[in-house]
Amino acid sequence: MSAAPIYEVRNVTKSYGSVHALQDASLALHAGEVIGLVGDNGAGKSTLVKALSGVHQPTSGQIFLDGVERSWKSPHEAIEAGIETLYQDSGLAPQLSVGANVFLGREVTRPGILGKMGFLAQKQMDAKAHAELERVGIAVPASNRSIDQLSGGQRQAVAIGRAVAWAKKVIILDEPTNHLGARQAGEVLEVIKSARDMGLGVIFISHTLPHVLQVTDRVVVLRLGRVVRDAPTSEFDAESLLGTITGLIESPAEPLEEEL
Repeated sequence: MSAAPIYEVRNVTKSYGSVHALQDASLALHAGEVIGLVGDNGAGKSTLVKALSGVHQPTSGQIFLDGVERSWKSPHEAIEAGIETLYQDSGLAPQLSVGANVFLGREVTRPGILGKMGFLAQKQMDAKAHAELERVGIAVPASNRSIDQLSGGQRQAVAIGRAVAWAKKVIILDEPTNHLGARQAGEVLEVIKSARDMGLGVIFISHTLPHVLQVTDRVVVLRLGRVVRDAPTSEFDAESLLGTITGLIESPAEPLEEEL
């Protein structure tokens, strides 16, 4: 893990009128690290993810990538800078092949006049997609197989593999194991570990606390828009993590003040 954060937010606040979805939230992610971002519904997780991925601009606060302050004007800007986000809706096109989905929005055209006419280099994309998915430990029978022929776990693994293949620095995963069985979820968690081993920074949002405890290096707990705990995963078990999320266990360093 690198000494300096690869991606960082400092004192980020996001307000919608009089409603503060985030209040002075700070988070620092290092290369080769998986952070678990957890909290109850309405805690501010989705708002923070949208700020990190360029969907929304914070009302105040700072965002740094590789130590340089950034202000994303769109998700495309964040993607171009090396940040890939996978939302609960994986964005896969079921009727297209695995290879076509990996290159969705980044299609490679054939050389010469055929490329100018819009013909795609499908075999090249299939081969490259297969190699990229294998690189992160995803076993897909064939890259020319359509997504709707795959299991739920395989589909999610392909979606994460696509993010890993294109990410240069950071991957943000929003509930990637949601609605998956134990074996399928295990496959997805292994892909997350592969991304970490490749030196990427990973933010893993999940309500499934055993998965968070299994795959993360550190856990950041949000409650009512505030970060109430940021600590190594080794300091939590399922009971203490749930207690911190719900407020039954306050942060030992900085207890929350009661809301007026």
